[in-house]
Amino acid sequence: MIPEMKDLFVAWIDAVAAAIDTAVTWIMPQRRIRLVEGEADHFSARQVPRGKRAGLAPIDFRLRDGGFEPPLSREWQAALRGSHIELVMRSDQVLFRTVEFPKAAADFLQGMVRAQIDRLTPWTAADAVFGLSTPEPIAGERIALIVAATSQHRVQRLVGLAARTGAASIAGLVEADDAVRTTEPIKVFRRRLGSAGSAIDVPRLLRSLLIGSTLSAAASYSVAAYVGGALEAEQQDLARLITQHRTALRANQVGGSAETLLARRKQTSPSSVMVLEAISRALPDSTYVTELRIDGDKLQVVGLTQDAPSLIKLIEQSPQFTRATFFAPTTRGQNEPGERFHIEAHITADFGFRS
Repeated sequence: MIPEMKDLFVAWIDAVAAAIDTAVTWIMPQRRIRLVEGEADHFSARQVPRGKRAGLAPIDFRLRDGGFEPPLSREWQAALRGSHIELVMRSDQVLFRTVEFPKAAADFLQGMVRAQIDRLTPWTAADAVFGLSTPEPIAGERIALIVAATSQHRVQRLVGLAARTGAASIAGLVEADDAVRTTEPIKVFRRRLGSAGSAIDVPRLLRSLLIGSTLSAAASYSVAAYVGGALEAEQQDLARLITQHRTALRANQVGGSAETLLARRKQTSPSSVMVLEAISRALPDSTYVTELRIDGDKLQVVGLTQDAPSLIKLIEQSPQFTRATFFAPTTRGQNEPGERFHIEAHITADFGFRS
């Protein structure tokens, strides 16, 4: 599970980094310079025109002792400064491999290739830079694609070339050789550059932000758990004290022991038989009581009748009950002879209570 999660994480980082680069390019369009790498550190440069505006005349130069020979003109220095360089790499300096994957793995190709890059190339995952061609469907619900890889050392050298020109970003492209055919160039790498030639590694920045967010969330959860536990213990202590005070107040109001309290309740509580007899006299003969509950001075009656609303008036007319009302909806079942009612009422002083 851990390798799969790692592959998914790498694929997410690459996708977000590509989206950020695309958004920045769309918001702030840059001049595009096409740089073609030749043999013996020779390069050909041309400016990609924007709209109807013509670009500068193409130039050829070579790297020598950390500089350019011949020196770049002022116009080309200005054009390269802050531009986006599309570097077409030499195909003989890039290793190509054709790989196959299940069709269902199309969303995780970057991570899956990275996991086996040391088997496909002579470099480890930390020392290799690679790009992927557009997957092509093949037989057996599988897809085939081309991996173009080169060393990290070589990429850093090309990034240093772009940094010396003052460019804002560089993307390394490669066209497959005669042995391997692709419909379009493969993007091997892309770097955004800062001042003084330092590269801004967007994936590394995203990883740092994600790790920082995870650590912050873990710290917040730990603090919340600690504070929540302390508050819960304090709440339980308060609830226990409130219960103790309520018990003491009730004992003081009664003015006696538990036996005295039970005796007084027996004297003041109505007899269930008397309540049943009173409700029987109040209800018509067509009414059947299935449940009867007495809780202090409250009476709840459940049963069947032909006219449930009329029972409220009948119970109110009885001197033993007041404030009759429905405490649940009245329903009628398919196999029941009448309406099922749920009525509650308060027992009056005739049974020893005040309403």
